[in-house]
Amino acid sequence: MSGGGLAMYLTELRVRNLRIFGELELTLDPGWNLFLGPNGAGKSSVLEAAYLLSHGQSFRRGARDTLTRFDSPGFSVFGRLQTAGGNTRSVAIGRNEARTEARVDGEAVSLGELVRNCAVVCFEPGSHELISGKADERRHYLDWGVFHVEPTFLSHWRWFQRALRQRNSALRAAGPVEALAPWEQEMADSGTLLSAMRRAYVEKLQPVLGDMLHTLLGELGHGQLDFDQGWKAEQGLADVLLANRGRDQDRGHSTRGPHRADWSIRFAKAPRREHLSRGQEKLCALALVLAQARLHSELLGEWPILCLDDLASELDQAHQEAVLGLALASGAQVLLTGTSAPFWPVPDMRVFHVEQGRISA
Repeated sequence: MSGGGLAMYLTELRVRNLRIFGELELTLDPGWNLFLGPNGAGKSSVLEAAYLLSHGQSFRRGARDTLTRFDSPGFSVFGRLQTAGGNTRSVAIGRNEARTEARVDGEAVSLGELVRNCAVVCFEPGSHELISGKADERRHYLDWGVFHVEPTFLSHWRWFQRALRQRNSALRAAGPVEALAPWEQEMADSGTLLSAMRRAYVEKLQPVLGDMLHTLLGELGHGQLDFDQGWKAEQGLADVLLANRGRDQDRGHSTRGPHRADWSIRFAKAPRREHLSRGQEKLCALALVLAQARLHSELLGEWPILCLDDLASELDQAHQEAVLGLALASGAQVLLTGTSAPFWPVPDMRVFHVEQGRISA
């Protein structure tokens, strides 16, 4: 990872009715912040709060309906950010009565605008799903990175999703095939642009990821990220949608397109995902998180906030030392959790003790 650079960081984090926390107010250090406590005390929920401000959703799978504290009508998270340019910004997200609201500097905004203003990446015990889980996880990882570097990505993504819903509805209605044509054209126009943006991002990510994989998994040889756009590369999307009309009508949904995109990692000595152990999957996921953070800094001029959840239980001592060294060299703000302090000393670390929904500095 390249040397220390400019970074955005959270100076303040306030939480209400999130998980086991009723009311929580934290003043954070711009460098390292360690949250210590036993399992189940709520350490991961602090990182989850920061992640919500940057992704609009939790890093825990299927967690949307369990985020709110028991017997509470909703939750809210507020953060005060300092940007690399020296500007102060407030970001907030809340959910009440099945409705999610976002704010930037007190003004109501879309979730997309919230995400654009706050960048947090996270490695946590479920991160191996990036390698072994569903393609949805991998698309979310890829699209979060593309979204931050391609200003038009979100609008094209929305146009594609609208056309996809309309085409799927027409497929299920089993009406005349001519009704599919306008939606197929919109899917082809926006989908082709989406795919080009994703492919360009993967090409930028590859050398950065290669460095990370060499550091963390050098014994497997060269690592390569392979992108699958969701249909055969040599075919135009409009032709593919036309050719698949009959098959798609039988299934009631569109079987080809950017909504089916995926990617995979292969190594010289482990060409298939099945060749990786669970520990190697976790190291791959960690390399992906750190590579995305570094690329974000190279393209946008500031490091995102790094969240490292329960690192000691996920990695052996040698890999912990490598990761902590990489993170320290970056100059990024780090939110770290554990049941004990890291064996490798980090200077000027602010330590918080977490006990069943209560935190003391």
